[in-house]
Amino acid sequence: MTEHDMREQEHQEHTARREEAPTQEGEHASQRPAPQEDGADVSTGIESAGVPEAAIPELVIISGMSGAGRSTAAKCLEDLGWFVVDNLPPALIPTMVELGARSQGNVARIAVVVDVRGRRFFDNLRESLADLAAKHVTRRIVFLESSDEALVRRFESVRRPHPLQGDGRIVDGIAAERELLRELRGDADLVIDTSSLNVHELRAKMDAQFAGDEEPELRATVMSFGFKYGLPVDADLVVDMRFLPNPHWVPELRPYTGLNEEVSNYVFNQPGAKEFLDRYAELLQLIAAGYRREGKRYVTVAVGCTGGKHRSVATSEKLAARLASQGVETVVVHRDMGRE
Repeated sequence: MTEHDMREQEHQEHTARREEAPTQEGEHASQRPAPQEDGADVSTGIESAGVPEAAIPELVIISGMSGAGRSTAAKCLEDLGWFVVDNLPPALIPTMVELGARSQGNVARIAVVVDVRGRRFFDNLRESLADLAAKHVTRRIVFLESSDEALVRRFESVRRPHPLQGDGRIVDGIAAERELLRELRGDADLVIDTSSLNVHELRAKMDAQFAGDEEPELRATVMSFGFKYGLPVDADLVVDMRFLPNPHWVPELRPYTGLNEEVSNYVFNQPGAKEFLDRYAELLQLIAAGYRREGKRYVTVAVGCTGGKHRSVATSEKLAARLASQGVETVVVHRDMGRE
């Protein structure tokens, strides 16, 4: 073989290898596994996320006619310990439930208010409800209803337009809202007609449905104060302890407060002090029972003396202990102690 022939053969072999390379590269590429789509292995939802079914919170959806008492119903559930979200877009309800499920039991009951203020999201409600059913979420729909006459009267009394009346009349807005909510009303687990109910009666109905066998809880704040600094603006009941001798005029007690045992003994060894405490505690039992019946959950008892240092402090401590022994959740605040 001549040198020319050898060079020609090398050139042909080199050309063949160069033409083969794309084919081989293509073959190697075809042998690689196809890449998975982004997110294909990411799980979503309450069950697929590994959250135990027992951790899924109970859900109540509050809806109904504007002016029928949705806010009152929501506040009642909030007082009963529910986590309440007002005007949440329906599409976000499953997300809220999932967050509650991940709270390690801190959010066991969720109430969501859905109304026509979010009407552009309202079409998503049925899809969200189907999603919740697939995830075995216990949910109830509470629908607040009322007559046209009652709704018109309520809107006129507050001098506000109906959210859907536009340029029309209040009755036009009510009619539009009824049509929008017709299907949801049919799916409701509980319909409450508030046409003839006041706020307290509506609260009583909600308590009957959601409070269980337990009596609605009453929380009390017992606040000592000094009259010379003014009455507490948030006081529901005011007690005046200035009928008892003032420890301020006893030199050895003056530096101390009503938290001191010697001051407390001095106050309650005065004539009428113990009798007053006993009878006022009995009176508060009657008042507390009435507050519960009327749906009142919070009460502030202000106990005053001249400076808010001795008599009022000692009495507040004793009174708070009595209330706590009666099952009332009680907080003691000494507003003016140390102010002098």
